[in-house]
Amino acid sequence: MDFTFSSDAEDAASLAATILADHTKPERLAEVEAGGNRFDPVLWKAITDAFDGAELGFIELCRVLVEVGRTVAPIPLATDGVARLFLAEHDLTPDAGILSCAISEEHDYAPSVPTTTVARDGDEVVVTGTKYLVPAATVADAFLVTAASPDGSVVVRLDASEVQVREQKLSDGDTVGLLEIDARVPADRLVPDGNRLVALATVATCAVQLGVVEGAVRLTSEYAKTREQFDRPIGTFQAVAQRLADGYIDMRMQALTVWQAAWRLSEGLPAEEAVATAKLWAADAGHRVAHTTVHVHGGVGIDLDGEAHRYFTAAKRYELEHGSATDQALRLGRLLAAGPA
Repeated sequence: MDFTFSSDAEDAASLAATILADHTKPERLAEVEAGGNRFDPVLWKAITDAFDGAELGFIELCRVLVEVGRTVAPIPLATDGVARLFLAEHDLTPDAGILSCAISEEHDYAPSVPTTTVARDGDEVVVTGTKYLVPAATVADAFLVTAASPDGSVVVRLDASEVQVREQKLSDGDTVGLLEIDARVPADRLVPDGNRLVALATVATCAVQLGVVEGAVRLTSEYAKTREQFDRPIGTFQAVAQRLADGYIDMRMQALTVWQAAWRLSEGLPAEEAVATAKLWAADAGHRVAHTTVHVHGGVGIDLDGEAHRYFTAAKRYELEHGSATDQALRLGRLLAAGPA
């Protein structure tokens, strides 16, 4: 496998990094969070204006999402970017405004068989169900909703006015939503291959988590060089150095699995095992690095005036989004058991 990124991917990541660096300074993040919703419309406009008209593939999108994670940027680019890419794959023109992928259901972050259902009625379809923890639900203009149909898992595009949104709060301060759906819409809103949307959204989450882990490792290693105990930097103590080394290894292993899954999805290759493996590593590595970040920072790690707490809460969020490590291990077990002996 060639691990070299295309010039388009590198350019996209470089542009995103420049914009994010200008808009994610600690004081700006604190200002946004003080508003009660971890969404920065100014940064969102800067990013969307910069990439307006750009035809990013999935690899390029994931490269940008890593930069979003590195800076724990308060924008819903993962869900919006995946929705637009999915629509483009089906030759549909993405809507203006913010798009969100509504996938999670009660007790299941990425159900293989959604309980939300679609029933055809002539030239229309009736969509019924409930979606939980929908990203950017309170600011989204439209949703791509996964649902079960007689033909398998499908996707239905619903406008914000066609669903009822109830606000939910995550531990990182972000506002998501519970969608109560009972809508009748034209049948041309129905798109096949709901499993594809789930896979893209899962790996996009893994890409953000990779950035979170990379940012946390960087922040923590720099802090270990400056925080002193017993008249020496704590990074010179073997136990601290070993935890940082373990975090670096976790980061590199996570990167390997993310890009393997993203590449397979972008090439249209079978990717179910690769997606589950990437999410397993995103959950496990994110959990370990998040705790290392707080432990090495000591009391500063839970001080809301510092930076470390944002990486901890973000990593815990993406650890669970689209399925925990246990969920993915069980999924991998089922895939292996169903495969050839």
